Amino acid sequence: MTSTNNLGAQGGQPAGMPSGQGSGAPAEQGTETGSVMEDAPATGGRFPVGTFEPAPKQASFVRMLLAQTKIESLLFLRHGEQQLLSLIIPVGLLLGLALVPVVPLDDPVASAFPMVLAVAIMGAGFTGQAIAVAFDRRYGALKRIGAAGVPTSALIAGKIAAVLIVVAIQVLILTVVALLLGWSPPGLGLVIAVIFLILGVGCFTSLGLLLGGTLSSEMVLALANTIWFVLLGAVGYSTVASDLGPQAQTLLQLIPSVALAAGLEESFAGGVDWFAIVVLAVWAIVGAAAAQKLFSFTIKGD
Repeated sequence: MTSTNNLGAQGGQPAGMPSGQGSGAPAEQGTETGSVMEDAPATGGRFPVGTFEPAPKQASFVRMLLAQTKIESLLFLRHGEQQLLSLIIPVGLLLGLALVPVVPLDDPVASAFPMVLAVAIMGAGFTGQAIAVAFDRRYGALKRIGAAGVPTSALIAGKIAAVLIVVAIQVLILTVVALLLGWSPPGLGLVIAVIFLILGVGCFTSLGLLLGGTLSSEMVLALANTIWFVLLGAVGYSTVASDLGPQAQTLLQLIPSVALAAGLEESFAGGVDWFAIVVLAVWAIVGAAAAQKLFSFTIKGD
């Protein structure tokens, strides 16, 4: 009875235990800890208030374009088949036409160099992009890019920008080879040639995206290589044929590969082929508009 009364007298604290110890001490500690926790949100702690607050929003078009360009450039440069079409074959053509007297040309290097540049751009912009896009669609890569919020315009622009970067590397290597073979670059004609190169990249890349973004991967693989050989044959024939009349030359120049080679050859000679500019611009506009409208991130049935 005495022990019970002592506990009651101390308010539940055992008799003989000093005040502030036993059950009272944890209560004080808990009260102090609680006051610290209550003060933490007010002061913000180590980080300012709102540091980790979600703020979802779509990236700007420029950021998406730069990211897409970087990805496409790296993928292109790592792909062996792309390098075969875009660099190895053009270098082989330039060396063969310049060193092996198979085709009678007045100045083999000056005549072959514009054609070789056109072939390089065809491989990088048309065939390479068409096949890459088709198989990206087949395996769902483009579907994931579209689901991430990247619009078709940013995808197309990113691929064109990536091809421009690759073409700049191609032109640099091919120019060094041509200089070693005795080619003498013109003066202001180089500026006009750069304009033709940009037009050619836009033209062939838009056509490659149109083909690769609308048909199945099997059809694209067959058509892209077939069309590449047709374009190569057309530009090769227009380069080596010396008995073409004006009408035949005009008709051949409606083909984009021939128009690009003719424009580059004229610019290296110091002139401007306005008809070639119009042909390339029309092909580029039509191809880009059709790709923008018909491009699909997936293949039907997948």
